[in-house]
Amino acid sequence: MMVKVGNRELEMDGEQLTELRSSNDILHDKQALRERMEEDGYLLIRGFHERDKVLAARTSILEKMDQMGKLDRDTQLEDGVMADGSKTIFMGGTNEDLPALLNVLNGEHIMRFFDEFIGEQSLTYHYKWLRAVGKGDFTGAHYDIVYMGRGTKNVYTVWSPLGDVSYEMGGLAICLGSHRFEKLKQSYGSKDSDRDGIGHYTDDPLVITEKFGGKWATTEFQAGDVLIFGMFLMHCSLENTTNQYRISVDARYQSANEQVDERWSGKKPKGHFK
Repeated sequence: MMVKVGNRELEMDGEQLTELRSSNDILHDKQALRERMEEDGYLLIRGFHERDKVLAARTSILEKMDQMGKLDRDTQLEDGVMADGSKTIFMGGTNEDLPALLNVLNGEHIMRFFDEFIGEQSLTYHYKWLRAVGKGDFTGAHYDIVYMGRGTKNVYTVWSPLGDVSYEMGGLAICLGSHRFEKLKQSYGSKDSDRDGIGHYTDDPLVITEKFGGKWATTEFQAGDVLIFGMFLMHCSLENTTNQYRISVDARYQSANEQVDERWSGKKPKGHFK
């Protein structure tokens, strides 16, 4: 099966693309999870969020998108079919108008998980990166540290698909071992998106593997699944080749005792600025 990863078409389970490894077998062993994070650079946890809560969040987002005129009115709301002429929508912010979403991302379940995983009280950035990715679009390969590196480097991204995401809808892909690409970490990984005017490293996933090694990995996701990774893991998304929006959200978590990147926290986060 061929899958569109960034701007490349790669064969699933072929030489350049494999399946992500689930960590559900060690979910209740926080030390084992920490060791897995150190080893793999990521944790794929199936059914981490309550599916019903995720789908409730999805519905509230789709209702907002419908009011914006972004959905095909002749289809079911929950299918998230794009209206003619609609494109990818970025809805980043505090999302206070979407309480069902914040219930998932700020709730007791996930905060307790990070308290235990980090080993001390955790916090989550007020800013959430909510996206509805349209047909033909994808996210280029990058390290998150480039966008949020002004506080502690010990920040975790939690990518949550808000709905079921097939290969065709364009879920996340990660470059295995890229959290150990020291030359890349010291060069690209030392940059600041605002200060240096830099963004994604490349739209071509093979540029990275041919230069630094590793292999790409992805999977199909269900509502409730999460992908957790640190600031120095190269990742991108598959291209959405369907006419349905792929809705997902990135949220960030760290120790409450370490410095926070001020761009992304507070009642009115500034977001990107020089």
